[in-house]
Amino acid sequence: MRTLVSPSQLRSRKGKTIYWVVLVLTLVLFTIAFLFPLYWAVTGAMKSSSELAKVPPTIVPEQWHPETYVQSWKEMDLGKYFLNTIVVAGGAWLVQLAVDVPAAYALSKLRPRLGNLVLGLMLATLMLPAAALLVPTYVTVADLGLLNSPAAIWLPAAANAFNIYLLKRFFDQIPDEIVEAATIDGAGPVRILVRIVLPMSRPILAVVSIFAVVTAWKDFIWPLLVFSDSGKQTLSVMLQRVAIDMPLNLLVAGLVLASVPMVLLFLAFQRHILAGLTAGSLKG
Repeated sequence: MRTLVSPSQLRSRKGKTIYWVVLVLTLVLFTIAFLFPLYWAVTGAMKSSSELAKVPPTIVPEQWHPETYVQSWKEMDLGKYFLNTIVVAGGAWLVQLAVDVPAAYALSKLRPRLGNLVLGLMLATLMLPAAALLVPTYVTVADLGLLNSPAAIWLPAAANAFNIYLLKRFFDQIPDEIVEAATIDGAGPVRILVRIVLPMSRPILAVVSIFAVVTAWKDFIWPLLVFSDSGKQTLSVMLQRVAIDMPLNLLVAGLVLASVPMVLLFLAFQRHILAGLTAGSLKG
């Protein structure tokens, strides 16, 4: 296979030098591109409002105000809205797993009649723009009397076609011989799912869980529609609501605090996430 640089050139001193220089520069540039926005937000919250609005902006705060985070937490009552968001995101995660995992398992291992047609219809829903579903979903939720209730977030998020597809593709890689052996031993479909399939599917379950939690945590339009009671709103809606009257540095501090749980969640489960995304096949 011919590449832009031949192996003999890479083995030379000049080739090795150029290779490492390009590699280090690429890593440094990508690291700066990803970390600089985080640095800008974290340090921006510790500037005064006048310094934060200064043009040209200051890279390093002239005066550090770490107490801005404490002030932001108290003035915006972030604790209550964190709890609201945790309830919404946690419930959406549990409901999605309760619906998507059995659905994917049935399509993958139980193989019902017209299963491929059902999967195709599920995937077809991904072609619909999310905005087109807002009105009918809102009317349905309102008719059920679920407005200002976390169930208004949980139930519409329950059947996620993309997550079902991911789970099914992973379940397909589990050898049928393992399932057949468990069936011969007298295990039913539910027991096989709980005792065999799920323990082998931790990487993809981590991926689906992260997708579910992050989607519910950062969602704005749907919580804005279904939570008219300001006391039950999520962080994303509350921060937008108070943005006009709140000092800029306090608002930035609130945004940073709201993003911390998702960053920690990714750091804690990054190995499982990468393993799930790169999972290929399982050898029996």
